[in-house]
Amino acid sequence: MAQSPDIRVLSSLRSVDPRAWNELVGEDDPFVEHAFLSLLEESGSVGRGSGWEPTHVTAWRGDRLVGALPLYLKTHSYGEYIFDWGWADAASRLGIAYYPKLVAMVPVTPVTGRRFLLAPEEAPGPLVSRLIDGCFEVADATKASSIHLLFLNPDEHAWVTSDGRLMKRLSFQFHWRNAGYETFDDFVGEFRSSMRKKLRKERRVAAESSLQIEKVHGHELSTLDWLTLERLYRATCGRKGSYPYLTREFFELAPARLDGSPLVLVARDEGRIVAASLNFEKGGHLYGRYWGASEQHDMLHFELCYYRLIEHAIDQRMRRFEAGAQGTHKLRRGLMPVPIYSGHWVRHPVLAQAVADFLPREAASVQEQIQELAHHGPFRRHEAESQDIREPR
Repeated sequence: MAQSPDIRVLSSLRSVDPRAWNELVGEDDPFVEHAFLSLLEESGSVGRGSGWEPTHVTAWRGDRLVGALPLYLKTHSYGEYIFDWGWADAASRLGIAYYPKLVAMVPVTPVTGRRFLLAPEEAPGPLVSRLIDGCFEVADATKASSIHLLFLNPDEHAWVTSDGRLMKRLSFQFHWRNAGYETFDDFVGEFRSSMRKKLRKERRVAAESSLQIEKVHGHELSTLDWLTLERLYRATCGRKGSYPYLTREFFELAPARLDGSPLVLVARDEGRIVAASLNFEKGGHLYGRYWGASEQHDMLHFELCYYRLIEHAIDQRMRRFEAGAQGTHKLRRGLMPVPIYSGHWVRHPVLAQAVADFLPREAASVQEQIQELAHHGPFRRHEAESQDIREPR
């Protein structure tokens, strides 16, 4: 029987060889690659003063990295989108500290993906449990109130369930899935007639503007273009009242640090970028992340953030497109509700029991919401009713 790997906790990815890290990442998740996570650290988007302190749990056999769990010590609950504000309020009423806490996710990036990064030859079950051991070691060392593993994929959900130390939580997002479409028209052809007409009208309005819409990869944009994306990002955060976690340095360093994974849809007016969506792609998955506009143009948001990206996914034979957290407006554009899984541990026994009592009731409510929303989706009734709402592997 193989000996359990050693656990090391890292406050930065600078000490890890990028190639060794990326060997654990898999084919479809651009956000857990060494380049993206280290860019967040190097740019100051996470780290001191941000409320996201890297405390990555890694597993080693000698000098070889065989497993990792990107983990952050947090002093607030912003930027997670698996909401636990009620838990923090309950802790306050009990007179106990809820922060700091430990969160495993890509900072301010509410997408499903890999949390447990594993060498291909390693047995997942034992290594996942060993990495969870590391989480508890960090929790004890930092006096963290709780552990939260967010946006787990279905395999990871099964591994965490089998380990048995974390409570299961269910929520949902809206994702687009490729049902074997050859063209965008094939996709829209599955809509009910009324919904199909509304979509085509929205696209027609966007097409009738005087803007030139381009699809480019990040390395094809100039430094000035990237700084324009930064201004648009900050303008959107200001309009929504959200905190701009990504620093200016993130946008300055991104062209050199990231490869072809950023996919940018830009709308130009006489050469000037007046709107853009910043997205990421890898393997069979596409992720919409940031949107901004300096001018108001009807239906442009839907064109750049949904329709052009779905077209791209179909053209590239991608399996899934995630357009970010929340937003029932995504439903009528063909993004359907899917389950999102997370795992939680709470130190204080009274709060832990309250959470344990709450989670099954919440899960039942979420399942009802998923079924109800799916019923009201844009697809023809027989198509909507036959949709499998389980997250694909």
